[in-house]
Amino acid sequence: MRFYTVKVGTEEKPAVGYAGHKRIYLTEDWGFSFEDMNDLIRRISKEQMDALRRPPADVPGLDIDRTEWLAPIPRPLQDVIYLGVNYADHARESRDFDHQSTAVESTYPVFFSKRVSETVAPFGSVPLYSGLVDSLDYEVELCVVIGSDAKNVPMDRALDYVFGYTILNDISARNIQMRHNQWYFGKSFDGFTPLGPCIVSADEIEDPGQLDLECRVNGELRQRSNTRMLITTIPQIIEELSAGMTLKAGTLIATGTPAGVAFSYDPPKYLRKGDAIECRIERIGALINRVGE
Repeated sequence: MRFYTVKVGTEEKPAVGYAGHKRIYLTEDWGFSFEDMNDLIRRISKEQMDALRRPPADVPGLDIDRTEWLAPIPRPLQDVIYLGVNYADHARESRDFDHQSTAVESTYPVFFSKRVSETVAPFGSVPLYSGLVDSLDYEVELCVVIGSDAKNVPMDRALDYVFGYTILNDISARNIQMRHNQWYFGKSFDGFTPLGPCIVSADEIEDPGQLDLECRVNGELRQRSNTRMLITTIPQIIEELSAGMTLKAGTLIATGTPAGVAFSYDPPKYLRKGDAIECRIERIGALINRVGE
């Protein structure tokens, strides 16, 4: 199933629903009341999921092309967890960019977090921070959405704890990152986390380790790879993290980006005002955003 968070008419509160037959059907039309996507992830039952999968009878739904999509999880419950340098080709280009970084030489997974007060919707604007940021970069990433609290989970059961998958664009201010010699601040600016367009439920993606992904800027291909190139796989990520912390339902884990980010070009191809960034992952769709002021 493809779950969306949408704006309905003049209603202030977003609604959650799922897509089918070019329509978006709101869960409330089935009598299922969820505060938001985080609440749905925490509380939806197998019986409710099965009910939603049945073709709607007398529910008209919303035209998917005429509905305003928000980020599927507009406000994450906690900081987003990231995998650094989790593709070998990106590790090599990162080493060339930052010779002092110990992360690119690590033999263990590199985890870090990103403060996200609000994610950016599909077709939403990414701020330029002119005068503060002179090296705005993009990173297409497969994002894992944890579906139930996970603690001490072995690799062979790890995917049982996944609710679904979405696309995340890890926008980064490289000059801020280099100035502070760490990733947290330069990636945590407001508006630096586009997410979406939807969450595809885990049952629809049998093997998340075999997905093509790419990023284009103004139509120019910048990144292209497949998740089989991940150094640390999704089951390994969940096993390692859950050994030391509880991954709460709704946790977002961004699994890393492949080569081709802006700093890797000579000269660098940093984002400029008006640029359109399209992040696409097989079986999920496309997340498109434009650079604003």
